[in-house]
Amino acid sequence: MNTATIRRRDRRISPVFLALVAVMAASGWAVWHRAAGSTGFAVFLFVVSGWVVSLCLHEYAHARTALHSGDLSIEAKGYLTLDPLKYTHVALSIVLPVIFVIMGGIGLPGGAVFIERHRIRGRWRHSLISAAGPLTNVLFAAALTAPFWLDALAGVPDTFRYALAFLALLQVTAAILNFLPVPGLDGYGVIEPWLSHRVRRQVEPFAPFGLLAVFGVLWIPEVNVAFFDAVDALLRTLGVPEGDTFWGYEYFRFWRGEPQPPTFGG
Repeated sequence: MNTATIRRRDRRISPVFLALVAVMAASGWAVWHRAAGSTGFAVFLFVVSGWVVSLCLHEYAHARTALHSGDLSIEAKGYLTLDPLKYTHVALSIVLPVIFVIMGGIGLPGGAVFIERHRIRGRWRHSLISAAGPLTNVLFAAALTAPFWLDALAGVPDTFRYALAFLALLQVTAAILNFLPVPGLDGYGVIEPWLSHRVRRQVEPFAPFGLLAVFGVLWIPEVNVAFFDAVDALLRTLGVPEGDTFWGYEYFRFWRGEPQPPTFGG
């Protein structure tokens, strides 16, 4: 097998990712047409598949930026195929974030792909690699909220609007949380190259616990309320009403029974 063939294979989009996109499209169609036996279950599938798709794109952004920054080992690891099963920590990158969404409606970021940092020269490149992931969540949130801030919701079914709003909320929370300068998160990865070697050595042991620490702090009622007040305020500036995200989460939790939201014209 020649080098060109290997490179094409290492960059070919994974059937697993294509299956996720297909589930997102099919469940989105079901939500739009209320074609499923349970609209809530269709919303659940749409949000979870959309969330996992965004996680794949998040990790792909890290990998692609690292490739162009000098880490040529990225291709052989399969990160450019968008296959979530290729990540070094599938549980951290996919399973745990999905559990967090189900438990609390929080788009908590997952673990990053493994990048051979010694291959990369320049602090700006290291920072950009870390920033690429959460910036993908920002772009995903912009796309999901576009119908709201473009006032293009005429004819959009209420339930589909709620699902879009809730998925957008997850993207916003993921972007905000991931940009926190906490060891183990991308925000710390952005500033880490600019810290002294002594500080980095002192902080390094805490990196594996940063993600869980953030989640633990968010369970403090006062912090949780303040955080979601800020998220709701940001979404309102993008034209997304708080009520839409609320009802999106209610439909998402289909196991609690079908919610009965008020019907708005539209």
